[in-house]
Amino acid sequence: MNSRTVVAQVFYFIIYITLQVLILRNIVLFDVAFCYIYVAFLLMLPFETNKILLLFYGLLTGLILDIFYDSLGIHSAASVLLMYLRPIWINLITPRGGYELEMRPTLKSMGIEWFSTYILPLILIHHFALFFIEAGDFSLFWFTSLKVIFSTLFTFITILIIQYLFYSPGRSL
Repeated sequence: MNSRTVVAQVFYFIIYITLQVLILRNIVLFDVAFCYIYVAFLLMLPFETNKILLLFYGLLTGLILDIFYDSLGIHSAASVLLMYLRPIWINLITPRGGYELEMRPTLKSMGIEWFSTYILPLILIHHFALFFIEAGDFSLFWFTSLKVIFSTLFTFITILIIQYLFYSPGRSL
Protein backbone atom coordinates (compact mmCIF):
# COMPACT_ATOMS: atom_id res chain seq x y z
CA MET A 1 0.00 0.00 0.00
CA ASN A 2 1.58 3.27 -1.09
CA SER A 3 1.44 6.58 0.77
CA ARG A 4 -1.09 8.02 -1.67
CA THR A 5 -3.51 5.21 -0.85
CA VAL A 6 -3.03 5.69 2.90
CA VAL A 7 -3.65 9.45 2.63
CA ALA A 8 -6.75 8.80 0.52
CA GLN A 9 -8.08 6.29 3.06
CA VAL A 10 -7.56 8.73 5.94
CA PHE A 11 -9.31 11.45 3.92
CA TYR A 12 -12.28 9.21 3.11
CA PHE A 13 -12.46 8.02 6.70
CA ILE A 14 -12.72 11.61 7.97
CA ILE A 15 -15.28 12.55 5.31
CA TYR A 16 -17.55 9.54 5.90
CA ILE A 17 -17.44 9.85 9.70
CA THR A 18 -18.09 13.60 9.51
CA LEU A 19 -21.02 13.11 7.14
CA GLN A 20 -22.47 10.43 9.40
CA VAL A 21 -22.10 12.33 12.66
CA LEU A 22 -23.00 15.84 11.54
CA ILE A 23 -25.63 15.31 8.85
CA LEU A 24 -26.97 11.78 8.50
CA ARG A 25 -27.39 11.21 12.22
CA ASN A 26 -30.43 13.49 12.13
CA ILE A 27 -32.00 12.15 8.93
CA VAL A 28 -34.62 9.48 9.52
CA LEU A 29 -37.38 8.58 7.07
CA PHE A 30 -40.74 7.66 8.60
CA ASP A 31 -39.11 6.49 11.85
CA VAL A 32 -37.86 3.30 10.18
CA ALA A 33 -35.19 4.25 7.63
CA PHE A 34 -31.79 5.31 8.93
CA CYS A 35 -28.76 6.02 6.74
CA TYR A 36 -25.43 4.67 7.94
CA ILE A 37 -23.10 5.93 5.25
CA TYR A 38 -19.98 5.05 7.23
CA VAL A 39 -20.27 1.46 6.02
CA ALA A 40 -19.29 2.75 2.58
CA PHE A 41 -15.82 3.58 3.89
CA LEU A 42 -15.45 0.06 5.24
CA LEU A 43 -16.74 -1.59 2.09
CA MET A 44 -14.64 0.52 -0.29
CA LEU A 45 -11.29 -0.52 1.19
CA PRO A 46 -8.95 -2.20 -1.34
CA PHE A 47 -9.40 -5.91 -1.93
CA GLU A 48 -5.93 -6.87 -0.69
CA THR A 49 -6.30 -5.14 2.70
CA ASN A 50 -5.04 -7.40 5.48
CA LYS A 51 -7.82 -9.18 7.42
CA ILE A 52 -6.49 -8.01 10.79
CA LEU A 53 -6.35 -4.45 9.47
CA LEU A 54 -9.94 -4.80 8.25
CA LEU A 55 -11.07 -5.82 11.73
CA PHE A 56 -9.13 -2.89 13.21
CA TYR A 57 -10.78 -0.46 10.77
CA GLY A 58 -14.18 -1.88 11.70
CA LEU A 59 -13.49 -1.56 15.41
CA LEU A 60 -12.08 1.96 15.12
CA THR A 61 -14.96 3.16 12.97
CA GLY A 62 -17.51 1.56 15.26
CA LEU A 63 -15.91 2.97 18.41
CA ILE A 64 -15.88 6.50 17.00
CA LEU A 65 -19.54 6.22 16.06
CA ASP A 66 -20.41 4.69 19.42
CA ILE A 67 -18.84 7.71 21.09
CA PHE A 68 -20.91 10.16 19.05
CA TYR A 69 -24.11 8.10 19.16
CA ASP A 70 -23.65 7.09 22.82
CA SER A 71 -24.56 3.55 21.83
CA LEU A 72 -22.37 1.33 24.02
CA GLY A 73 -20.65 -0.78 21.35
CA ILE A 74 -23.52 -1.47 18.97
CA HIS A 75 -21.79 0.12 15.98
CA SER A 76 -18.50 -1.53 16.95
CA ALA A 77 -20.06 -4.99 17.03
CA ALA A 78 -21.86 -4.53 13.70
CA SER A 79 -18.79 -3.02 12.02
CA VAL A 80 -16.44 -5.76 13.20
CA LEU A 81 -18.94 -8.39 12.00
CA LEU A 82 -19.09 -6.60 8.64
CA MET A 83 -15.30 -6.57 8.34
CA TYR A 84 -15.11 -10.24 9.36
CA LEU A 85 -17.60 -11.29 6.68
CA ARG A 86 -16.31 -8.98 3.93
CA PRO A 87 -13.37 -11.19 2.77
CA ILE A 88 -15.57 -14.28 2.87
CA TRP A 89 -18.20 -12.60 0.69
CA ILE A 90 -15.56 -11.22 -1.70
CA ASN A 91 -14.13 -14.74 -2.12
CA LEU A 92 -17.59 -16.04 -2.99
CA ILE A 93 -18.19 -13.44 -5.70
CA THR A 94 -14.63 -13.18 -7.09
CA PRO A 95 -14.40 -13.81 -10.85
CA ARG A 96 -12.01 -16.48 -12.13
CA GLY A 97 -9.26 -14.02 -13.01
CA GLY A 98 -9.32 -12.37 -9.60
CA TYR A 99 -8.79 -8.67 -9.04
CA GLU A 100 -5.92 -6.32 -9.81
CA LEU A 101 -3.59 -5.21 -7.02
CA GLU A 102 -4.80 -2.17 -5.05
CA MET A 103 -8.16 -2.29 -6.83
CA ARG A 104 -11.02 -0.83 -4.82
CA PRO A 105 -14.59 -2.19 -4.99
CA THR A 106 -16.23 0.93 -6.41
CA LEU A 107 -19.12 1.32 -8.81
CA LYS A 108 -16.79 2.85 -11.38
CA SER A 109 -14.31 -0.03 -11.37
CA MET A 110 -16.70 -2.97 -10.99
CA GLY A 111 -20.02 -2.00 -12.61
CA ILE A 112 -23.49 -1.72 -11.11
CA GLU A 113 -24.36 -5.42 -11.16
CA TRP A 114 -21.25 -6.60 -9.34
CA PHE A 115 -21.27 -3.58 -7.02
CA SER A 116 -24.88 -4.24 -5.98
CA THR A 117 -24.18 -7.95 -5.48
CA TYR A 118 -21.22 -7.04 -3.31
CA ILE A 119 -22.58 -4.22 -1.20
CA LEU A 120 -26.28 -4.96 -0.65
CA PRO A 121 -25.95 -8.25 1.30
CA LEU A 122 -23.16 -6.82 3.45
CA ILE A 123 -25.19 -3.71 4.30
CA LEU A 124 -28.15 -5.97 5.13
CA ILE A 125 -26.01 -8.07 7.51
CA HIS A 126 -24.56 -4.95 9.14
CA HIS A 127 -27.98 -3.41 9.67
CA PHE A 128 -29.46 -6.69 10.89
CA ALA A 129 -26.76 -6.96 13.55
CA LEU A 130 -26.99 -3.26 14.43
CA PHE A 131 -30.75 -3.10 14.89
CA PHE A 132 -31.25 -6.46 16.57
CA ILE A 133 -28.42 -5.80 19.03
CA GLU A 134 -30.04 -2.44 19.70
CA ALA A 135 -33.44 -4.07 20.23
CA GLY A 136 -31.97 -6.59 22.66
CA ASP A 137 -34.52 -9.29 21.89
CA PHE A 138 -37.01 -10.44 19.30
CA SER A 139 -40.16 -9.04 20.92
CA LEU A 140 -40.37 -6.33 18.26
CA PHE A 141 -39.22 -8.63 15.45
CA TRP A 142 -41.40 -7.20 12.68
CA PHE A 143 -40.74 -3.56 13.50
CA THR A 144 -37.00 -4.22 13.79
CA SER A 145 -37.10 -6.15 10.50
CA LEU A 146 -38.78 -3.16 8.83
CA LYS A 147 -36.01 -0.92 10.17
CA VAL A 148 -33.40 -3.32 8.80
CA ILE A 149 -34.96 -3.51 5.33
CA PHE A 150 -35.75 0.18 4.88
CA SER A 151 -32.45 1.32 6.40
CA THR A 152 -30.58 -1.07 4.10
CA LEU A 153 -32.36 0.39 1.07
CA PHE A 154 -31.81 3.97 2.27
CA THR A 155 -28.10 3.35 2.89
CA PHE A 156 -27.69 1.49 -0.40
CA ILE A 157 -29.33 4.24 -2.45
CA THR A 158 -27.28 6.91 -0.67
CA ILE A 159 -24.06 5.01 -1.38
CA LEU A 160 -25.05 4.65 -5.05
CA ILE A 161 -25.71 8.38 -5.29
CA ILE A 162 -22.33 9.16 -3.71
CA GLN A 163 -20.63 6.73 -6.07
CA TYR A 164 -22.24 8.35 -9.11
CA LEU A 165 -21.47 11.89 -7.91
CA PHE A 166 -17.96 11.61 -6.52
CA TYR A 167 -16.38 8.55 -8.10
CA SER A 168 -16.88 9.72 -11.66
CA PRO A 169 -15.05 8.07 -14.59
CA GLY A 170 -12.61 10.98 -14.88
CA ARG A 171 -11.29 10.54 -11.34
CA SER A 172 -8.96 7.88 -10.10
CA LEU A 173 -7.71 7.03 -6.65
